[in-house]
Amino acid sequence: MKWSTILTLGLVLMALTGLVIWGYQFFIAPESVESITANWSQSGHADMASRSFTNWDDADPPQVPQNCAKCHSMYGYLDFLGADGTAAGQMDGPAQIGSVLYCNTCHNIPAHALTSVEFPSGAEIAEHSGAVNCMQCHQGRTSTHTVEDAIAGHDPDTVAEGLGFINVHYAVAAATQLGGDAQGGYQYAGKTYVGRFEHVEDFRTCIQCHDAHSTALNPDTCSPCHLNVVTSDDLREIRQSIVDFDGNNDTSEPIADEIAVLHGTLYAAIQDYAANVIGTPIVYEKNTFPYFFVDTNNNGIADSDEANFGNRYLTWTPRLVRTIYNYNFVNKDPGAYAHNPHYVLQLLYDSLEDLQQVVPVTGFERFARP
Repeated sequence: MKWSTILTLGLVLMALTGLVIWGYQFFIAPESVESITANWSQSGHADMASRSFTNWDDADPPQVPQNCAKCHSMYGYLDFLGADGTAAGQMDGPAQIGSVLYCNTCHNIPAHALTSVEFPSGAEIAEHSGAVNCMQCHQGRTSTHTVEDAIAGHDPDTVAEGLGFINVHYAVAAATQLGGDAQGGYQYAGKTYVGRFEHVEDFRTCIQCHDAHSTALNPDTCSPCHLNVVTSDDLREIRQSIVDFDGNNDTSEPIADEIAVLHGTLYAAIQDYAANVIGTPIVYEKNTFPYFFVDTNNNGIADSDEANFGNRYLTWTPRLVRTIYNYNFVNKDPGAYAHNPHYVLQLLYDSLEDLQQVVPVTGFERFARP
């Protein structure tokens, strides 16, 4: 055999070997511990200074309350799973402070064995991916039933003692994605609601779109289908329907913009209702709990002397409770336009239709799927 042939075969063999090694590393080899740690350290789950993990440090005694510990403490989640030797599926008490969501919070035998998640509505949703652990905490704490139980038996537009703001909680992406299956929003009787937002086969779970450890989005995975996507910010520019939801005769708008218009219109209608039907103007301040305050000077803005707990809004009617619940639900999921745009559009539209019975609201088309 000629040396040139041997040399050529050797080069081909080296190239094939390199290709096999690259393919193994790219498609098969697990991510290194160093890479996983670096990614995790960038996430909110690792933020040791976050209020999510430090809110109870100065409590007496310093511990995470039983009804918060499942999601705000590694020890609490291990308790919920039964990974600490206690009964699974329940919280047995408060959890000690001083933890974030370390690796073994989600990487343990009971966590890997989960195949479903129960939502506050009582709905149990099957999930056979690692995202089942994400859904345990990103589901909110209330549902349609919470609102219905609170307002039952009261006249829609009469201020009722004992009614108040119902907060779905924070970062409710799983409740949004599951839509009508989980009933995380307030769903009106007689209306139909879309269920889980499937998107496409390879992008239907939390960890198919978000990195499981950093929680970051990789726009490169979206760009093959959404050609305009270069950065994560571009995801807001995706158009997902030819329906003109916000009634401005522009069907080229991104779905996120249409949701934002309906969301803003709902807030304006809520303010109109509070001032002119209830007789007590209302204003929203997203950074101050409980978010809704009396607009004492009726200027539509949360002034610094208004956004305080002592000035919280207290004159609630059933109609205000349920419409504000949906307004706040959308607020608590900034990624709703991607998680399940059609579900939140239905919630917003139905809330506007509810208020339309007593204040003027026009020009919107409800999303309906056969």
